[in-house]
Amino acid sequence: MGNPTHPEVSVARQSPQRPDADEPELDATDGPVEPEVEPGSADRSLWDELRIDPVEIALPAGTGFTLRAYRPARELTPTDVAERDEDDPFLARRQVVEAEDAEDEEVVILDEEFAALSAEEDEEDGRPAGRKRKADAEDEESEAAEEDEQDAAADEEVPVFLTHKGRLLLFKTPEALVSFIRSGAPNDMSQLDSWNELSERVEPADIAPLDEDTYELDLVVENLRGGHDTWDPTLLIEAGEVARDLSYALRLPAVLDMLSAGSSLDDLDEALRATVNGGIGGFLGRRRLKKIGAQTASLGWRTIVGKISAAVDWRD
Repeated sequence: MGNPTHPEVSVARQSPQRPDADEPELDATDGPVEPEVEPGSADRSLWDELRIDPVEIALPAGTGFTLRAYRPARELTPTDVAERDEDDPFLARRQVVEAEDAEDEEVVILDEEFAALSAEEDEEDGRPAGRKRKADAEDEESEAAEEDEQDAAADEEVPVFLTHKGRLLLFKTPEALVSFIRSGAPNDMSQLDSWNELSERVEPADIAPLDEDTYELDLVVENLRGGHDTWDPTLLIEAGEVARDLSYALRLPAVLDMLSAGSSLDDLDEALRATVNGGIGGFLGRRRLKKIGAQTASLGWRTIVGKISAAVDWRD
């Protein structure tokens, strides 16, 4: 990440009398001194066991905590975006047009299929049996290949966040996030088999995201505007990773398209990864970065951050 790291400084404390090793250290109010916990150093056994992770995301409107997990697609029911999309008049209008176009296309397809079937019936008596068997075998092979592809897609692990009705739930404090988890309120993560156990065991101290689960989307656009020499590869690569996860989980096809393979922002991501890897690949990656327009990249990411921000439900 782009977060600065500070070396740990150890300060020796002199005491007139060494406390007994079995007794807890006391502060000025004679109360036990709680040891300070470094970020990301909390006990990870809960998260590792339940296969869920706390995540921290910074957006222009603020920073919040949420949860993320990865599960096979066949085990998940996607978030329902109907209510969210109804709140967007432009999106709703576009969906009406697309639906009308789809209906017209369906009629055309049905008409074409009917004509083809009629022609086949007229010719079937005169068609050689061998040709018909070959066509049937090809159809069966095509259907089998399609089923195999569907099975592979269903087994692929995909991201799921703490969402509800197409919106990402972000909490400003660990306490607020834990309170929600324990409340039994509806959310898309409750379908996970480990959710009930999480709601019984999680504590605010457990909400300590790892560095790789902390994302600064609020800094991306400004960093890109600074020009090629100031671009932070780690910041931008990790932003791309979480943006892809969020766009999938929140069902934001426009964002997925902007980050899809072959897009300008995907080219940016690949070039940045090459520079991080170093060597001849790093040299070529830096050359590729020079060809990517800073203005185009910043405008693209501004759109992405805006669409993700619009799908956030902030909770105190």
